[in-house]
Amino acid sequence: MRTLVVEDEGDLRFAVVAALRNDGLAVDGVSDLPAADEALFVTRYDCVVFDRMLPSGDAVAYVQRLRQAGRTVPVLFLTARDTVADRVAGFAGGGDDYLVKPFAMPELVARVHSLCRRAEVVRAPVHQVADLEIDTARRQVRRRGVLLVLTRKEFAVLELLATRLDQAVPRGELIERCWDEMAEPNSNVVEVLVSQLRRKLGDPLVIRTVRGVGYQLASTGSGG
Repeated sequence: MRTLVVEDEGDLRFAVVAALRNDGLAVDGVSDLPAADEALFVTRYDCVVFDRMLPSGDAVAYVQRLRQAGRTVPVLFLTARDTVADRVAGFAGGGDDYLVKPFAMPELVARVHSLCRRAEVVRAPVHQVADLEIDTARRQVRRRGVLLVLTRKEFAVLELLATRLDQAVPRGELIERCWDEMAEPNSNVVEVLVSQLRRKLGDPLVIRTVRGVGYQLASTGSGG
C-alpha cells in the first residue's frame, strides 16, 4: 500500500514518513500543494496525509477540489486546529480522518493503515488460496496451518497479488504500490523479493512468473 505525506515542516515530515515506512507502507513525502498535485497526477495512492495549513494554502480547500474532480483517495488531516468547528470543516471538505497535533505516532500509523484498507472496498479480510491463508486484518500468512514469518514488504506484495488472484500484476505496478520513490525501477528489487517469498511459501509454488509482464498468484500451484 502506498501513502503520500504532505507536510511543510521538514522534521515532522521525515518522522511521519519514517514511521509509516517502518510499518511496511510505501511512502512519498512532499512539502506543498503543487508537489502534492504532481504526485497525485502520476501515482495512485491508497491514502494521503495532509498538514491542513500549508504555506501554499489550506489543504481542506484543495481536498474539496479533489472530491469535485471525482478523486476518492482517503485523506487524513493533521492540524493544530482542534475546535469542533475545525474538525467539522475538515470532514465537510472531504477528509476521512482528522488528527490533532501533537499526536502519538503509533496512533497515526494505525489510522493510516485503516484508511489504506478502505481504499480497496472489495478487499476480503482473509484470502484463501488452496492451503495458503492470507489474513489482511492481522497481517498474518499461514500455509497448511503453519504461521509464516514474512517481512512487511513481502506481505505487501503477497497481499496485492492476492487481491488480483489469477491475474498478472505488472512488475511496474508492484513497484508503484509496494515500494516508494526511493526504489530504482530498473533494479531487481521485485525479482529478489519474489524469490525470497517463494522460498518462505514453499512447494507447490503459487506465485507464477508471467513472462514480459510480472507475477501472478495462482489459485492452483503452478509456479515458474
